[in-house]
Amino acid sequence: MSATGLEVFDRTLQITNTWLDEMMTTLPRDRKLAWHILGAVLRTIRDRVPANLAVHLGAQLPLLVRGTYYDQWRPSDSPKAWRSSDEFLSIVAAELSSVKPVGADDAVRAVFRVLNHHVDPHQVEKVRHALPEEVQKLWPANNQVSSAA
Repeated sequence: MSATGLEVFDRTLQITNTWLDEMMTTLPRDRKLAWHILGAVLRTIRDRVPANLAVHLGAQLPLLVRGTYYDQWRPSDSPKAWRSSDEFLSIVAAELSSVKPVGADDAVRAVFRVLNHHVDPHQVEKVRHALPEEVQKLWPANNQVSSAA
């Protein structure tokens, strides 16, 4: 029996919970915190890559996650110009400042692992390569991408 009465809602809740559970294997077991981290990291990525790439990534996200990803997005704004991993991590840390203390680097790595596991590997690599080299080093290459790609 459907929990919400709509299969699409049940499915996105199931997928989103799977993503959060995977994140919580390396983060505190706090679903609200994991949700906040997921949104903070995704929005930081979204605001740095070109709009067309941000949209392609958004299309790969579960419906519920897509909502937090697109929240307050202004695609007409130019991508942010930060260049270093320190700048990236400080943006994420600022978004996480109102929640339980968690290291921005741990938060970022947890989201990157989930994206590597659930998003099309070629799309992940396109997004990864659109980020500054220092940030790419935080995001391990997706092993699912063939060398022929």
